[in-house]
Amino acid sequence: MLLTLDLHDRRPLHEQAADAIRRAIADGEVAPGDRLPPARDLAVALQINANTVLRALRQLRDEGLLEFRRGRGVSVLSRPDPRAALRSKLRDLLAEARRHGCGAEEVRGWIDEET
Repeated sequence: MLLTLDLHDRRPLHEQAADAIRRAIADGEVAPGDRLPPARDLAVALQINANTVLRALRQLRDEGLLEFRRGRGVSVLSRPDPRAALRSKLRDLLAEARRHGCGAEEVRGWIDEET
């Protein structure tokens, strides 16, 4: 599994790492049932801190893509559904907008402006 991060990407490293692993799963480099390398090995490959990798792995576990099993490591559960991932990001965007006092209608307006 070849994972890389974009040094020009401004997103947090854990999000970039999660996206890299998500892409590897979606592209079939890692199939459902396969075990991922240990977090330390992934951290070395990505040239980031192991805690950052663990945060990315927890995020993917919370999305239902990975399973953590004591003594067996981290396994892939399923291929990501792009629509489900987009809906998850949309929920995050709406939650962030609410924290800043913006409602769903305002966000819809922004989307309309961009399309």
